[in-house]
Amino acid sequence: MIAAFLRHGSTAWNEEGRMQGRRDIPLSDRGRAEVEVWRKAALLDRLVPTATPWYSSPLRRATETAHILSSAPPRCDAALIEMDWGEWEGLRLSELRGRYGAEFARNEAAGLDFQPHGGESPRQVRERVVRWLAATALVHDSIVAVTHKGVLRAVLSAATGWDMTAKPPRKLDSGALHRFEVDAGGRIKALETNVPLVGK
Repeated sequence: MIAAFLRHGSTAWNEEGRMQGRRDIPLSDRGRAEVEVWRKAALLDRLVPTATPWYSSPLRRATETAHILSSAPPRCDAALIEMDWGEWEGLRLSELRGRYGAEFARNEAAGLDFQPHGGESPRQVRERVVRWLAATALVHDSIVAVTHKGVLRAVLSAATGWDMTAKPPRKLDSGALHRFEVDAGGRIKALETNVPLVGK
């Protein structure tokens, strides 16, 4: 199966630098305008076959993005939901570092096992997404999934072996499509990343 991933458009909390996690924040006006630009550029028509099913995280920022781009409600699946940031949702990274100091630095250094208070680790995100991809590969030859930064990072980790203790092997841009090949055993291979949705 070929799984094409993209991140949702911008929200007010994105623009304020806040950790959203499971908070159901809708697209901002800027975000809706951004996604409309992606749709009107029509590059997706060439990148994604017409019959390809669209999946989405159940959070509004993802479902709105998928609906605008595909002109139909997407199939929602909880496996695609953002990483749970627990008690830290709504805070900025600078606030977390200031509040927790050395404790937060040690947590960050744990990479895949970084875990917000009352939240979810990237390893747990990766496990649920890989299970979902393996099951979905039994049903479809290709899909598009509209999701979140934490999920995209988890898929990249599964494809490359990146343990999140250092910078990612490649930066995953917003406003771009990221294609991965997935087999029924859940093995993932990165095919191409950062395919722009808007031409230069």
